[in-house]
Amino acid sequence: MATAGPALSRTARGVAGPIVEVAVGVLIRPDGAVLFGQRPAGKPYAGWWEFPGGKLEPGESVEQALVRELHEELGIRVSESRPWVVREHVYPHAHVRLHFQRIVSWSGEPQAHEGQALAWRHPSAIDLAPLLPAAIPVIGWLRLPDRIGISCAAGIGVERLLERLRGRLVQGLRAVQLREPAMEPARFDALFREVRRLCARHGARLIVNSGHPESYWHACDGVHLRSRDLRSIVSRPGLPVVGASCHDAHELALAGELGVDFALLGPVKATPSHPGAGGLGWSVFERLVRASRVPGLVAPTGGKRKAA
Repeated sequence: MATAGPALSRTARGVAGPIVEVAVGVLIRPDGAVLFGQRPAGKPYAGWWEFPGGKLEPGESVEQALVRELHEELGIRVSESRPWVVREHVYPHAHVRLHFQRIVSWSGEPQAHEGQALAWRHPSAIDLAPLLPAAIPVIGWLRLPDRIGISCAAGIGVERLLERLRGRLVQGLRAVQLREPAMEPARFDALFREVRRLCARHGARLIVNSGHPESYWHACDGVHLRSRDLRSIVSRPGLPVVGASCHDAHELALAGELGVDFALLGPVKATPSHPGAGGLGWSVFERLVRASRVPGLVAPTGGKRKAA
């Protein structure tokens, strides 16, 4: 899975005064559980659950503030953090800019050093309430699958596609993009219904390519925008999941501004689907991912790494 760079969400306004810069750590255990803290008595929103972190001191970077705050709050030392999402939120008492970082490596066991309750929860099974409003969309991004299957009936036939899909769903695939631009409408409708049935049985999300009629977008979990549609669309479709195909830095920036949940970036290597176009190469791909504003998966297309 490629890790996305920082994503700037839509800004809320309405509170006078300076924006308060806050570093927020999303601690992720190897089993996928994330750490929440309950705000202690005496603080605004006491009793509400949030991700740990705190305000930046003058002259501090986000990384420096996060290392300091997590050591003070939890007694841990951060070994590796990755910029992820920048989200602004207006509370009645303050306008904050939250710099979320994924914390994937640390030393020490988190302990409550400030009287707060702590709880590990998997993103798919969070029973903590109430949650701070700014944390809610982050949980949604954490729930996004780390891989997606793309249909290819035009190349292998419908029956073989369905056979492969059944096997991948049993193996744990939890997101499928249905993309069959050359398929006759009646055949596509039948395929859509069967793929939707299979995805529902296995708890997988079905996303339809934007080259298909919009009625299908609303009959499943969302849409994956072709790059041409990404360039022309003016606002994010009102769907649970929106992805986009991107071929360069400009399109990836458009995807971030639109607020898509994930992006497919490439081709990384030359591919028959993009004749005459050279691949980005892995070094360019990784640089674009680090600078990306897409909060979820940014995955490569058009080439695979050799096995290590």
